[in-house]
Amino acid sequence: MLLLLLAYFGGILTILSPCILPVLPFVFARSDQPFRKTGLPLLAGMAVTFALVASLATVGGGWAVRANQFGRIAALVLFGIFGLTLLFSSLAERISRPIVQFGNKFSQNTSSTPGAANSFLLGIGTGLLWAPCAGPILGLILTGAALGGASIHTVFLLLAYAAGAATSLTIALLAGGRVFAAMKSSLGAEEWIRRILGVAVLAGVVAVAFGLDRGILTRLSLASTANLEQHLVDRFHPLSPSTNPQLASSDELASANDQMMAVNPQKKPAANATVDASASKDGGTLMPDISGATAWINSPALTPASLRGKVVVIDFWTYSCINCLRTLPYIKAWNEKYKDSGLVVIGVHTPEFPFEKDEANVRKAVKDLGITYPVAMDNDYRIWRNFNNQYWPAHYFIDATGHVRYHHFGEGSYEESEKWIRDLLEEANHKPLPHASINIAATGAEAAPDSNDVKSPETYVGYERAQNFASPGGLNQDVPQLYKAPADFKQNEWAFDGNWRDERQIATSLSASSAILYRFHARDLHLVLGPSKGGKPVRFRVTIDGKSPGADHGVDTDAAGYGTVTEDRLYQLIRQHGNIQDRTFRIEFLTPGVAAYSFTFG
Repeated sequence: MLLLLLAYFGGILTILSPCILPVLPFVFARSDQPFRKTGLPLLAGMAVTFALVASLATVGGGWAVRANQFGRIAALVLFGIFGLTLLFSSLAERISRPIVQFGNKFSQNTSSTPGAANSFLLGIGTGLLWAPCAGPILGLILTGAALGGASIHTVFLLLAYAAGAATSLTIALLAGGRVFAAMKSSLGAEEWIRRILGVAVLAGVVAVAFGLDRGILTRLSLASTANLEQHLVDRFHPLSPSTNPQLASSDELASANDQMMAVNPQKKPAANATVDASASKDGGTLMPDISGATAWINSPALTPASLRGKVVVIDFWTYSCINCLRTLPYIKAWNEKYKDSGLVVIGVHTPEFPFEKDEANVRKAVKDLGITYPVAMDNDYRIWRNFNNQYWPAHYFIDATGHVRYHHFGEGSYEESEKWIRDLLEEANHKPLPHASINIAATGAEAAPDSNDVKSPETYVGYERAQNFASPGGLNQDVPQLYKAPADFKQNEWAFDGNWRDERQIATSLSASSAILYRFHARDLHLVLGPSKGGKPVRFRVTIDGKSPGADHGVDTDAAGYGTVTEDRLYQLIRQHGNIQDRTFRIEFLTPGVAAYSFTFG
């Protein structure tokens, strides 16, 4: 009930968001008409569209965002026509006749009373423009819905948010109607008002089309509600394993101390939480169900019943996660050393980015990484939720009776983890195991980090979780933007240079020579990248402090800094061998179309 009220209040606050301001003229343009015949249908169209776009976002991922962009274009065209008809009565008369025949009349002249169908269509357009302005509260609802699947609870939360937005619109319409009635009775300026509204509508269309609603208005407005909404989210709905499943491990973790950080899709916590391991010697809890996998690799589907009598290690991972990659040498070594003694290792691949849901991508990654044990593809987060898990990587150790006896989050504590494997196997087999040490010689991205010198955090380039962006004017969401990198950077600031389109989880270069810069402090620098649409490779060149990396190049670059993006994965671009200090990294993409996701360090 509390979250329903929070969602409703968040919807009310949305009208105060800066990017809503260009939409308000569309609402006030009809506020002088009877509320029951025009206001209610408009509100209904807006609320229905808002809920539908939000629902599509929960089940459709990235394609719904693109579909909504086309909807925004259609809405801008609709409102552009509407604004022109407000300015020119003759134009309204000319276009109304054929539009009526199709039941899609956009506007009528001032001598006619707008119909409910017309107002409903305008409400749909308002909803298409309104939906992208949702704040952290709706983000919380959509995140849970996208990971948890459609449910009655999610429907009610979305309806509560839409109802809140409709409430604020109702107040605006009623108040606007009184203002217009007073002005018309005292001044007799109906035609003048109508034309001013037409100018306001067209100005709103221009503002939305050129992204001014998210750029200039955001900086000028004093009414941004994102911080207030986020405070409400943090105050009344704190992070927990069951309610916020999409929580990523991060390079911000001090791996040597096993300090794990839970990253909410809306923001990062203020401090690390030491939540590394837990053990039970009195039986523990029963192993949760693992039957929710969308596919199995290297094995037929496994169940707790089929694993009874085996010691099981569950490894939650995803193939672009640097922390996960650095634990793989140990997981693979345990599997090889103890599989004949009754150990079963299961990698539960729970994706963070959309490309990690593609079975072909995961199968290739499993093969390239040399993983031979069973891997369950957990695209719907069902196994993740069954375990109430929050972290990548996370390891759960199950005894032969099917009880979880120990778990560990993050990198490190490998000796303690192996000791638990040995103890559980000896307990199951009723005999000691011969001791044999494991020599791990990891290379490339799988090599252990230099934790003492990592001062740069995992950094997302998609605006949903982007921080410390330094290009003048800030990020322009979902639309192309020509960016310029600043001359100077502070530590952990980053910037675009050139033409980019930044979306929730991804940034796409739109022209040759587009670049990303980062002022970092770490031995290793990695960047999750993908090729252009259709899989066309993208060549790039990296520099450090304006020079070729030389001996400090990563496994995916040469000494001159050149490399090629051929597939969606993590690329190691820098591995320094000398003293670690603040350096300015730059990667320039020689052809357009690259997809960039996140930086990680080690």
